[in-house]
Amino acid sequence: MARRRLTPLSKLLIVMVIVGALAFGGKWLFDNGYFGDVPTPGDDSNDNPRTDQNDTKPRPKNDDVIRIGVVTWGGYAGGQYWNKGFRANKQSNFYKDYGFQVQFELLDDFLASREAFEADKVDLLWTTIDAFPTEANSLGGNPQVVFQADWSRGGDAIVVRRGIRNVGDLKGKTIAVAEATPSHTFLIWLLNANNLTVDDVKLKYFGNAMDAATEFKGGQVDAAVVWSPDDEDCVKAVAGSRVLENTKNASHIIADVFISKRDYIENNRERLRQLYEGWMKGAAALNGSDAKKREAAKILAEGLEQPEDFCYNAINNVRLTTHGDNMNFFGMNPDYNGVTGEKLYDKMKYIYKDLGYTNNEVPKSWRLAVNKSIVSGVNLNGAQHAAEGQKKFTTVTEADKDKEAISTKQVSISFRTGEYKLDENAKYIIDQEFTDLAKMFSNSRIRVEGNTDNVGSRTSNKALSLKRARSVAEYLQKEHNMDANRFIILGNGPDKPVPGCEANATDDCKAKNRRTDFELVAE
Repeated sequence: MARRRLTPLSKLLIVMVIVGALAFGGKWLFDNGYFGDVPTPGDDSNDNPRTDQNDTKPRPKNDDVIRIGVVTWGGYAGGQYWNKGFRANKQSNFYKDYGFQVQFELLDDFLASREAFEADKVDLLWTTIDAFPTEANSLGGNPQVVFQADWSRGGDAIVVRRGIRNVGDLKGKTIAVAEATPSHTFLIWLLNANNLTVDDVKLKYFGNAMDAATEFKGGQVDAAVVWSPDDEDCVKAVAGSRVLENTKNASHIIADVFISKRDYIENNRERLRQLYEGWMKGAAALNGSDAKKREAAKILAEGLEQPEDFCYNAINNVRLTTHGDNMNFFGMNPDYNGVTGEKLYDKMKYIYKDLGYTNNEVPKSWRLAVNKSIVSGVNLNGAQHAAEGQKKFTTVTEADKDKEAISTKQVSISFRTGEYKLDENAKYIIDQEFTDLAKMFSNSRIRVEGNTDNVGSRTSNKALSLKRARSVAEYLQKEHNMDANRFIILGNGPDKPVPGCEANATDDCKAKNRRTDFELVAE
């Protein structure tokens, strides 16, 4: 059978059809993110949104893409929701509103994430403001904090074995913790709330909180500081164990922030402002809608390769910060009286220096560690962008007076004989030893207990100690704007002496018994 030959015109028409089809198909694939994505480190195929965390090969640079290093955590959901995924894509609100794309690189391995930052494989990188002092001097490129993404609100917890009822019971116990991480910080503050330090416990260090959880489930330690949902897994795995405390109550200790190299900030200041603005719009949308949180959970489930319920709970275990929260965090609101980034950074830089985590160098000052121009250069108005309000406590009940405390902080406040008003020195002592704790554990009740020695009648001492406790509570209410319903006020008189000083036999014992106890109590 003879074969038909195509004419030159037919050949030309066929070629034109094929070229047109390829051009249309390529444009569709590009617009939907298949060719528009940026190669992740160690992934030349672009098929896998996760990162090969051990690969350090250079990657191609695309100035139209901002690359952000993150971990498996719900606090970055605002940006990921606004981006409509982890991959750089042109369906993203960042691209539609501002003309650039965003790529989230999953870097759960801590050292690999820092190597990626040093090698310019990511432009922004997660850290927490408490742990940043440990690396502020050592990371290259003079990194600075550009914005806050979240406060941990249940994502960090300490689980304990049977028989440990409060923080005081941790004394002498073995605790698994990820070294120089938010877990470590949380433990330090929790111990401080009970007049304890890390020297009063036995610490078993791990590279991450997941390994600390595994050690607890294996019965090798008495307690462990873990991330959610490992706290639930630990309680299920170890009979009689429970969550002693978490960041639902310790609400202003762990703040997730993003850092960037100074040169990158200076060269991309407006683009970073746009990134921040879009991110805050995403966070505000999620804060105001459970349905949108469900949508975000689907995005996180794909990007993190985790179940949707896990991701939904992860989002609910944080406070996604708004523009108003960032204004407070960076000290731009003169009326704000809560915990700021500067307060946390300055506290922890000296704590970690004393513990030997900064090579005996004092980390750079707060002014050099942050770049406020990104947050200050954005103007977002409306209730959805307002700062989080202070928790409103219910009226104290009789049951609250006897409720077991999480921890007890004993502070010696001197009063003149028979007097109950605070002098300036007493106010200074309260602020130095307790006020910061009260603000960081802002979702806990505070039980203020006045105590005396046994000089004078029991009746008069009880009345006097109640007045003294009330004076302390009123000072914290008026000076630091704390909710009056937050306080449980008790006057014990001489009825609760310090162990070993029950007889008030010496002047030293009498002085110890003339004290004020601050107890943190879960509502």
